[in-house]
Amino acid sequence: MHRKLWWLFACLWCAVAGVASAQAQEVSGQSRQLWQLLEYVAVDYGGAVENGVIASEGEYAEMLDFTATAQKQIAALPEHPQRAALAQQIAQLQQAVHDKAAADQVAELAHGAAASLVQAYPFPMAPAFVPNLTQGAQLYAQQCASCHGANGDGNGPAAAGLEPPPIAFTDSERADARSLAALYQVISQGVEGTSMTDYSHLPEEDRWALAFFISTLSYDAALKQQGQQQWQADTALRNHFSEMGALTTATPTSIEKALPQADGRAALAYLRAHPEVINAGKPTGTALSRLRMQESLAALHSGDTAAAMRLGLSAYLDGFEPLEPAVAARDKSLMLAVEAAMLQYRAAISRQDVAGAQAAAQQLEAALQQVDALLQDGANDTKATFLGAFTILLREGLEALLIVIGTVALLRRANRRDALGYVHAGWISALVAGGLTWVAATYMVEISGASRELTEGLGSIFAAVILLSVGLWMHSKSSAGRWQEYLDSKLQHALGKGSLWGLFTLSFVAVYREVFETVLFYTALAADGHYNALAGGGLAAAVVLVVLAWVLLKTSARMPIGKFFSATSILVGALAVVLIGKGAAALQEAGWLTATPVAGPRLEWLGTYPTAETLAAQAVMLVIVVAGFGFNMLSARRPTPAKA
Repeated sequence: MHRKLWWLFACLWCAVAGVASAQAQEVSGQSRQLWQLLEYVAVDYGGAVENGVIASEGEYAEMLDFTATAQKQIAALPEHPQRAALAQQIAQLQQAVHDKAAADQVAELAHGAAASLVQAYPFPMAPAFVPNLTQGAQLYAQQCASCHGANGDGNGPAAAGLEPPPIAFTDSERADARSLAALYQVISQGVEGTSMTDYSHLPEEDRWALAFFISTLSYDAALKQQGQQQWQADTALRNHFSEMGALTTATPTSIEKALPQADGRAALAYLRAHPEVINAGKPTGTALSRLRMQESLAALHSGDTAAAMRLGLSAYLDGFEPLEPAVAARDKSLMLAVEAAMLQYRAAISRQDVAGAQAAAQQLEAALQQVDALLQDGANDTKATFLGAFTILLREGLEALLIVIGTVALLRRANRRDALGYVHAGWISALVAGGLTWVAATYMVEISGASRELTEGLGSIFAAVILLSVGLWMHSKSSAGRWQEYLDSKLQHALGKGSLWGLFTLSFVAVYREVFETVLFYTALAADGHYNALAGGGLAAAVVLVVLAWVLLKTSARMPIGKFFSATSILVGALAVVLIGKGAAALQEAGWLTATPVAGPRLEWLGTYPTAETLAAQAVMLVIVVAGFGFNMLSARRPTPAKA
């Protein structure tokens, strides 16, 4: 039973994760399609009705069809507290179209419903990078100019005879009604019933580059300069566009509604042409932590507990966590003090304890001031960078090493060298994936703190469950006689193709969760610019890990089979307890699990953290391990039935 249990857990994990991912993608796709319908109505209704009179029978029929379809699609989305209100908004939009209402009224209703939809059923609305408009211009010339014209006037050489004719991107009225996100969706999915095909085959960065470039074609240089002057002079405008999503969903009307003093067209003319200014001067590190804490406290005082918790998590995940390796390398106790204050703050929010949250925020501010001083003093400390790089890789690599070496030793003792390739393929693939993660984190996307913690947390829990089943199985075979009997009769057939791929999965997950965290910590350490010290620390840690691997393999090869299985099963069981604690702590930091602080030590190498939830998770795992080992020992004492 035990020899198949760990593979069953792996299959169950993958199945549950796959179903959840598929469901999430399906809902995201439905929401995105409905959003596109609403945005399409907002942009195109003006061409269907003018002054209460139908201007185009075909386009008006399309508006009626789209709003009716929108009603059906909102009803098909999963249950949500805001779904009824959303359906009411869409019903009002549908009625306005039936009544041939003014274009600005219909656009306002459609945009309002679309905004509510994204809040209830979110999907990505902005790129995680700054689009390259030069690249967008080149793509436009290659892909779009033949129909839409070199300057976007809709009179390209291939436009003749197309029905409906290509859109004129220079049409300012139409451009003002269309957001960048809506333009991106049209580029990605095309428009049914027209010559506009989808460009989903293009990479995401190319589609966003196209959308940004096309969005500039209705603005002249004077308007862009006017927008630049406004941007530099208006603090409220800069605060309004604090992140890329605010730009990709904005229209002139939405800007002027939020900021009556602003010229929406001029602002968009400048920002769409220069999206890089959105992130210029954006707070990071402790400055971002302070900003998010201020916003969180304001939300808590207003009674919005959910927003207060979300912003409190961001203060840690997006502000402080990237600094952790640099702080820990210089002053580990200070790093722990910041984490403890963050934990106390989130716990106070959970209790809706405003006074407690305020006190924790004051403690955190004092600790952050020490962090600022520490990092400033240590900016030129190459020793700290070397030590940080060494300890991080050694700490993260040791757990993965124990799991992989244990698996390799097991297979060697079982004389299943044919299965070793799956284990080696797993950890090698994890290293390659880690390299790609480094490229992505450095040059392509910003990996959020929540993503980091979820990857580590879910990976830890997955590995803990697999190790639990493996440890129980190994302990059941720790008797030399039992192991030899198992070898002779069953093992050679036990590791089929499915089990071998299970070995690959375990090896990959065990290594990648550590590589993922190491890559992100090294990226943070590299900000100091001490690249030689960083590389030296990493190389030294790698040498130590190689020596440890050699010693472990040699030791396991010389150990008697019974002692080997007994010792290894205890080690694997202990690792399961450690990893379940680390996984629970990571999920707490990502906001997936509540955190109730308790008195006690923080021992990261044991996966022990001073919260009730992490200690409870470790206690449950420890009970299962001990009970499983006890059951195995009782079973070993029972007489083996005589064979006929």
